[in-house]
Amino acid sequence: MKQLPVVFKRELASYFATPLAYVFILIFLVLSGVFTFYLGGFYESNQADLAPFFNFHPWLYLFLVPAIAMRLWAEERKSGSIELLMTLPITRAEAVLGKFLAAWVFAGIALLLTFPMVITVNYLGEPDNGAIVTGYIGSWLLAGSYLAIGSCMSALAKNQVIAFILAVSMCFLFIVSGFPMVLDGLGWAPQWLSDAVASLSFLTRFDAISKGVIDLRDLLYFISLIAAWLAATAVVVDLKKAD
Repeated sequence: MKQLPVVFKRELASYFATPLAYVFILIFLVLSGVFTFYLGGFYESNQADLAPFFNFHPWLYLFLVPAIAMRLWAEERKSGSIELLMTLPITRAEAVLGKFLAAWVFAGIALLLTFPMVITVNYLGEPDNGAIVTGYIGSWLLAGSYLAIGSCMSALAKNQVIAFILAVSMCFLFIVSGFPMVLDGLGWAPQWLSDAVASLSFLTRFDAISKGVIDLRDLLYFISLIAAWLAATAVVVDLKKAD
C-alpha cells in the first residue's frame, strides 16, 4: 500500500480542480438546510436536536452520493486514462481504495461543513451532543456505503449516466429492503430469509446510530458492506481492463 497516498492525493485534488466540487457542496448544504428547517419541521418540534437533519440523509444521499461515485471509473474508461492508470506501479487494491477514500473524504468535508447546524441547536437549547456526534459518524458510514456501491457500478459502466442510474437503483434496494411492503412480498419465504433481507436495510441500521445507539453489529454491517463492494469493484476492474 505504498502508493495509496499518491492515488488518494491525486483523486482528492481532482475534485477541487473543477467548479463541480463546490457546486456539489453548495447543493448539499442548501438541501440539508431546506430539509431540516422546513420539510423536517425543526421549529414545530420544539426540540433542540438534529433528528430532522439526519432523518433525510438516506434519501439525500440516494441522489447526491452516486453523483460523486459515477465518475470514479466510468470517466477513466471513457477517456482512456484507465490504461495509463493500470500501467502505473500501483496494485489494483491501491487504485480502488485510493479512489474510494478520496471520494469518502470529499463527502466527509461536505458533511462537516454543516457544523453551523450544531451551533444553532446548541444556541437554541441543550441537545444531546453525544447523539449528534454518533449521528455524524453514522451519516459518514452511510455515505461510504453508497460510495462503495457507486464505485462498483461505475466500474461496470463506461457511461457516467448509466453508472449513476445503476448506483441509485442498487442503493434504493438497500433502503427499501426493510419496508413492510417488501417483507410482505416475501411471505412465501422462510422467516430467516425475511429477517436477512430486513437486516440489509440502510434505514434500520442508520436510524439506530443517528439516535445515539452505537451497536457493534451496525458498525460491522457498514464496514463489511463497504469492504465487500470495494472487493467487487476490484474484481470488475480486473475483468474490464481488457475492454
